[in-house]
Amino acid sequence: MNTRFRSMARRPLATALFVALLAPGMAFAQSAREQALEARVAELEKQVQLLLSAQQQQQGQIEQTQSQVTAVQSAQASAPAVAAVPAGKQPIQSTTITTAANPGSVFSYGGFIKLDAMVTDTSDGPIADGNSGRLFYVPSTIPVAGEGVSGGDPYTDFHAQFSRFWFGVDNVTDNGDKFKAYIEADFFGGGSNALAGNETSTNTYAVTLRQAYVSWNNWLAGQTWSNFQDVAALPDAVDFVGVTDGTTFVRQAQVRYTNGAWSVSAENPETTLQGFNARLPNSGDDVMPDITGRWLTKGDWGHFTVAGLLRQFKYGDETDTGAAVSVSGKFNMGDSDDLRYMVNAGSGIGRYMAFGLGADTVVELDANGNIIDINALDGYGGFVSWRHVWSPKLRTNLMYSAAEFDNDPAITGYAATERAQSVHANVIYSPFPKLDIGAEVGYGKRELEDDREGDLKRFQTSVKYSF
Repeated sequence: MNTRFRSMARRPLATALFVALLAPGMAFAQSAREQALEARVAELEKQVQLLLSAQQQQQGQIEQTQSQVTAVQSAQASAPAVAAVPAGKQPIQSTTITTAANPGSVFSYGGFIKLDAMVTDTSDGPIADGNSGRLFYVPSTIPVAGEGVSGGDPYTDFHAQFSRFWFGVDNVTDNGDKFKAYIEADFFGGGSNALAGNETSTNTYAVTLRQAYVSWNNWLAGQTWSNFQDVAALPDAVDFVGVTDGTTFVRQAQVRYTNGAWSVSAENPETTLQGFNARLPNSGDDVMPDITGRWLTKGDWGHFTVAGLLRQFKYGDETDTGAAVSVSGKFNMGDSDDLRYMVNAGSGIGRYMAFGLGADTVVELDANGNIIDINALDGYGGFVSWRHVWSPKLRTNLMYSAAEFDNDPAITGYAATERAQSVHANVIYSPFPKLDIGAEVGYGKRELEDDREGDLKRFQTSVKYSF
């Protein structure tokens, strides 16, 4: 029993000794494993730091590249659009062809090609071949002969004389001064010689100056639309103008100053004269330039403007003065419709309205043809036009226009034009951007002081491509 007891007592002791001997080994093994883990963690931390550093460097390069791309895009957006050079093609030269221009100048070019084809029927005989009334609606060219005169058969005309082109250059100095030069021409100038200008063979027509001006900040000098004319109110016509009777329409040399909504100008003077039963040659005796002033306001709804005109007339030793006013604008009626209008009235408004349908002045002569007096002629006119857009490719326009002059038949005779009016309706189809195919019907009438009248009926088509 003692032996058994001693044996049992020795077992815990052996166990304790075994544990005591094993513990340092376990502790040593655990310490080595921890060191290995710590070394691995340190290596991982080092690799993470290297990755973070590489990522930060890469992010900096990305941000720098993005900044460079943004700068290039901004420069491209501010620079004029340049067509891409086709593959295999090279530009004619790598430097500018306008070596005399100011550095940083921006050049532009544009225009359109237009073919007009029309059939005309006039009540009192045909408009003379070669007359401008054969090319577009000019009320003063409507023949008026009276009773017993037959108009004959309709006649047809084709031409491309209203095709035009223009050049422009813009420049802004380091100080912010803005300069602009502009020149525009078409071919509505007749033939360059008697043979080339007729319709027998070549139909060659001379280049005609329309506009040529330079502007500096608020100032403009050169030939352009009169400050008395509101070009933005003109309707969308197939005819060159359409509402010729009642609109102002003048381009001439001038000096103009514009400040915000206000503009004033001094423009080339010229006096048209009405004698007894006949128009007289223009007078170039004028001393004072024509003075105009305009006020304009505009917004999403359209625009509204009022213009005034002051003139002096001189023929020989006789003088007179005149004044006129024009109110016009465009009113947007929703997304698909707009109304365009103009009302003109004044004394001596003649050559500014309806392509000179009435004269500026009436000249009173004695029996020997000597000048007794010169008086400004009162005139009135206007138009209204409704435009409706059916779709992005189809639109229509309906226009009415009229003008009237207050002649004194005792001085002018009864052959002077008293009034003219017209109505036009068209449809314009644009199968592709910038390409317009139009058809328009028009009716116009001219009346004289003796109540004789003549009318014009016309069907006109056009193909126009703008660039």
